Amino acid sequence: MPTLAFVGDVMLGRGVNELVPERPPAWFWGDVLPLLRQTDAVIANLECALTRHPFRWSATPKVFYFRADPAAVRILQVANIRAVALANNHVLDFDVPGLEETLATLDAAGIAHAGAGRQQAEAEAPAFLDVGGVRVGLVAATDNEPPFAATPTSPGTNYLPIRLDERILGRVAAWVERLRAGGAQLAILSLHWGPNMVLVPSPAFQAFGRAALRLGFDVLHGHSAHVLQGIEVRGRRTLLYDTGDALDDYVVDPELRNDWSALFRLDLADDGTPLAWTIVPLRLGYAQVFRARGADFQGIVRRLRALCAPFGTHLEPHPEGLRLPLG
Repeated sequence: MPTLAFVGDVMLGRGVNELVPERPPAWFWGDVLPLLRQTDAVIANLECALTRHPFRWSATPKVFYFRADPAAVRILQVANIRAVALANNHVLDFDVPGLEETLATLDAAGIAHAGAGRQQAEAEAPAFLDVGGVRVGLVAATDNEPPFAATPTSPGTNYLPIRLDERILGRVAAWVERLRAGGAQLAILSLHWGPNMVLVPSPAFQAFGRAALRLGFDVLHGHSAHVLQGIEVRGRRTLLYDTGDALDDYVVDPELRNDWSALFRLDLADDGTPLAWTIVPLRLGYAQVFRARGADFQGIVRRLRALCAPFGTHLEPHPEGLRLPLG
């Protein structure tokens, strides 16, 4: 049975990057690594540039700048991360040369990517990958950092305001059509959207997510909040409103618990039909991630059930964490 896993933000800069020369790539993934390798592919949001370019983005003010040495791409490779979303508020932290080196580094590593490019057409272009014989298509977009937006003649991200107007929804519909025309049996929209440290998506975001599913996306892979949010199911289509963080060096909020996360594994039929989700609780440490145990495990399970309840989503107990059958 083909399986596809999703994780949230992978930030390889700062403290993580400092450990890259000292630790083997597998070290960063702790005891989560076997789970990642057991799937046919993993999709993540890459929350940094992979570059040695020394000069930061200076066109507009920013607070945080995330950069990892291109050698850190091995951390992605060892974890079976075969595709990344680049539409976010950090991929241009080290300006256009940093973006260009990121693209070249991922290409050389054989990691597919979507959401940023040398001009708008490339930033909007889908990525395709084979997942256990299923052709999966990925489009990535963001409503973060408008100055990073690509134009028809300049590099940047696939910028998408979260609105329900005709022009925006027309773009989303066109992405689905392009994925299906490219043979995608499973269509994924990876969105880096909304504010940080928010447990519940706004009504406007909920309405937009539902519209994306109605237009034909099978999975909306959300990230940006740094905390897990709820899951909504429409038939066999799924809104993962926010998948949290997967690897970073961030300070932990003791109430919101941005060190609580999860791996979302999707079982597929041979024709790409989504069958069920398995959700494995994760606990982030400094520059490492582990399977959650004990109180952390129970806390993540309780929180996810509580966040899913308003959407009518019932999560079943499972030895690895939680299970969500579809259809």
